[in-house]
Amino acid sequence: MNYAIRLHHTGGPEVLFWKQVPVPTPGPGEVLLRQTAIGLNFIDVYHRNGLYPLGDLPATPGLEAAAVVDAVGDGVVSVAPGQRVAYASLPPGAYAEVRVMPAARVVPLPDTIDDRTAAAMMLKGMTARYLLKRTYSVEAGDVILVHAAAGGVGLILCQWAKHLGATVIGTVGSPAKAELARAHGCDHTILYSQETVPERVREITDGRGVAVVYDSVGKATFAGSIDSLAPLGMMVSYGNASGPLDPVDPALLAKKGSLFFTRPSLMTYTASDADYIETARDLIGAVTSGAVRIRVNQTYALRDAAQAHRDLEARRTTGSVVLLPD
Repeated sequence: MNYAIRLHHTGGPEVLFWKQVPVPTPGPGEVLLRQTAIGLNFIDVYHRNGLYPLGDLPATPGLEAAAVVDAVGDGVVSVAPGQRVAYASLPPGAYAEVRVMPAARVVPLPDTIDDRTAAAMMLKGMTARYLLKRTYSVEAGDVILVHAAAGGVGLILCQWAKHLGATVIGTVGSPAKAELARAHGCDHTILYSQETVPERVREITDGRGVAVVYDSVGKATFAGSIDSLAPLGMMVSYGNASGPLDPVDPALLAKKGSLFFTRPSLMTYTASDADYIETARDLIGAVTSGAVRIRVNQTYALRDAAQAHRDLEARRTTGSVVLLPD
């Protein structure tokens, strides 16, 4: 018997249904996974509400999980039945007890990383890795701004950037979240509900601004992000938690200091299997070494995915959220 969350049409959390579905059979190059923990990410919300179309419906959302290999298809030699693995990749379908995945998109887990940590870290951690090392290569001495610093990606970004030698400024929504961010590498926190972000950034940086802004919030923070950058700084918009951005006028970037603007995605940065494996292995190494600690602050039963979505969208969560199959 196999159950999964199914999406028959887009909308609010109420469109997520717990359904019995057939147990799939792995084809050539595929593995059958019995999932042990599933990561919740904001991209799942975008798939559910239709901002990022999933494709043909009904469908099962979700891009990240830890699992045990149950069976392998023809030609698979990279993993074996009984092996613990994790992934953060297309195709969607992680909100399920059992599923198939391309073997090239699952990575073996060391014994030092438990299933819940693995499910919580893959997509967020791989996102942090490409943002810090490829979109903008953070170096010792850089001053950076991280929005939603107490969120799942934010906590990883702060720690990893601090490990790389950067000074980290983070925006948060409450004193409790500020304390959490500071405990995870954030040097300075800004309460965005009480302070003007660009003004505080200029105060902290003696008027210079930051080298890069990592912004997952979107519409509500874009103007403040641009005004926080130093000349030739980079605006990295990698999410839309407050809604998608309005069209960006290139002349604004020139006016504000010949700024760079990019809208990256993990799927592009890990499109090749080689880049995917390198990114995953670097993340696993950072977690194993202790440079990055993963906070699993909330867990829900997989069947309660709708409530998990409600809490995520209402900003009632911190760190990472994990869904657990029955």
